[in-house]
Amino acid sequence: MTHICLLLSGAALLINGLASLGTLPRRDAAVFSLAIGSIQLALGVTYLGTAPPGVDGGGQQLLLGAAGMFLFGLTYAYVGLDYLLALGSRGLGWFCGVVGACGLLLAAAWSAADTFLAVLWLCWSYLWMLFFLQLALGLARLTPLVGWSLVLTSQASATVPAFMGLTGRWPGEPEIAAGAAASLLALLLLAGGLAWRGRHQTAARAAAAAVESPLPGELRL
Repeated sequence: MTHICLLLSGAALLINGLASLGTLPRRDAAVFSLAIGSIQLALGVTYLGTAPPGVDGGGQQLLLGAAGMFLFGLTYAYVGLDYLLALGSRGLGWFCGVVGACGLLLAAAWSAADTFLAVLWLCWSYLWMLFFLQLALGLARLTPLVGWSLVLTSQASATVPAFMGLTGRWPGEPEIAAGAAASLLALLLLAGGLAWRGRHQTAARAAAAAVESPLPGELRL
């Protein structure tokens, strides 16, 4: 069930990233997030209620897996409700900050048993922290960075690992985890470059429009 939740997260991250970039309506992303979050919460409860104590290497790993499912599910449900109910997003931002900190703790907890999963949790924590900075601290200029980061890492950090898990090919070798870390870092750096480029192109177009538009009462020859 953890891999199914991860597969759903890949779709939710992509949809929310496209909405942040203005490609999709935010209402569409909110409804989708609420649906995905509700499903993940239900799967998390089912996972805890039906999995035997020895699954996934013991009760501790069972609880760590369930914790991740609940953190993702609550986040998506909150994202959907925040927009649909016009809550203002600041509470969502602080919640994302808390979840980001929890993600760092989960990365540390998984570092010995599953290095690859620990790397993924570091990436997800970064994404949550971006939401914290954007929504809780009001750094709206980070919106393009948030959008590109979600779009570019959604498949690499969620969809592809989910399929690997579902097909029994979840990597356990440290070399694969190191490669995943390098790939995700490269994608995040690319997201930063695209966000910077888009912001400066927008500023340049605004400046050009201001120069070309005559002021009230100004006569252009």
